[in-house]
Amino acid sequence: MTDPLGRYRQESGVHLIEIQLNSLAQMFNSMDPSPFHDKDLDADAEEYIVSSARELRLADAIKLVLYLPRDHSAQPAGSDIERAIHNYFAYREDAAWRELRFNLRQGRTALLVGLCFLAACLAARQLISAFVHVPPAELIAESLLIIGWVAMWRPLEIFLYEWWPIRNRARLYGKLASMPVEVRPWP
Repeated sequence: MTDPLGRYRQESGVHLIEIQLNSLAQMFNSMDPSPFHDKDLDADAEEYIVSSARELRLADAIKLVLYLPRDHSAQPAGSDIERAIHNYFAYREDAAWRELRFNLRQGRTALLVGLCFLAACLAARQLISAFVHVPPAELIAESLLIIGWVAMWRPLEIFLYEWWPIRNRARLYGKLASMPVEVRPWP
């Protein structure tokens, strides 16, 4: 079972993310002057949809169901709403993939800088150990070793930990960019 708390109704094995609206304007950012198909979602609506989808497995089928009052027949057609929501999440997916590429490029640069700095620290440590025979030399040599490895912290952090959440967010946005969207009258 993928929804252990039973928060989401299901229809034919598809989890429903349901939002009840007074008007379609609640769904979109009212300050965005873009045409309807390119409008940004309202921040609260986006947060609700994204957090709801995160509670389910990525493999689970989901559908967004928007409930509007029956007298809102002058609203855009359901396919227009679906297209606008898909466009928004496709844009967010693309932005997340760009962020991932940027982070990995930054990680490669940090790795190159870190390796060069580590090599310089190790070389300086060898020189100090070979030519300086006073008590503080050992302390300086060990300090150089530690500083060199600390310089590797950032590239390792990027390549081991930072890219996972960005990739997962991009995959989630990709799923939301293709989920079915249905407009129904209030129950």
